[in-house]
Formats: sequence, C-alpha cells, structure tokens
Amino acid sequence: MIKKDILTGMLIGLIANSIGLFLTASLLGNGDDFVTVIKAASNEGFLGKLISLGAVLNLIAFFVFIKKRQDYRARGVLLITILVALFTFVFKMF
Repeated sequence: MIKKDILTGMLIGLIANSIGLFLTASLLGNGDDFVTVIKAASNEGFLGKLISLGAVLNLIAFFVFIKKRQDYRARGVLLITILVALFTFVFKMF
C-alpha cells in the first residue's frame, strides 16, 4: 500500500510538472507552439529554467496531499520535484 501511494504521488508529480511546463511554455512562448518554444529554450540555454518553472504545480499537488493527510503521496511528489531539480542541475552543468 505504501509503495503504491508513493508511485501514485510520483505519477501525479510528473503529470503536474508536465502540465506546468506546457503552461509555462504557452505563456512565455509569445504565441509559438510548444515544440518551437522548447527548441528555442534549448538553443538559448534556458530550458532548465523553463522546466523549473513548470515544477511550480508540484507545490500545489504537494500541499493538497499534505492537507488530506496522504503523506506517502506527498512524498512521491517531493521525490519527483527533487529529481527535476537534479535533472536541471546536471543539464545546466553540461
């Protein structure tokens, strides 16, 4: 049961991060489509920042799970947020 809740939280964290990335790219993309914004962000070197802004929705999911006392799901969201932070750190280094 615990592993299932953590995996559910990780899946929700990943989905929230993806939706946040899409919303961020749409808002900051000046009307361009998603793929064009991602390619431009990669070429200009701010893709990591864009992904980090997308992770803001994980904050909402985390606090919803904490409020509902679903600690293991909140732990899964937190794990995905940490993995995204590590990914952006490694992506920035190379």
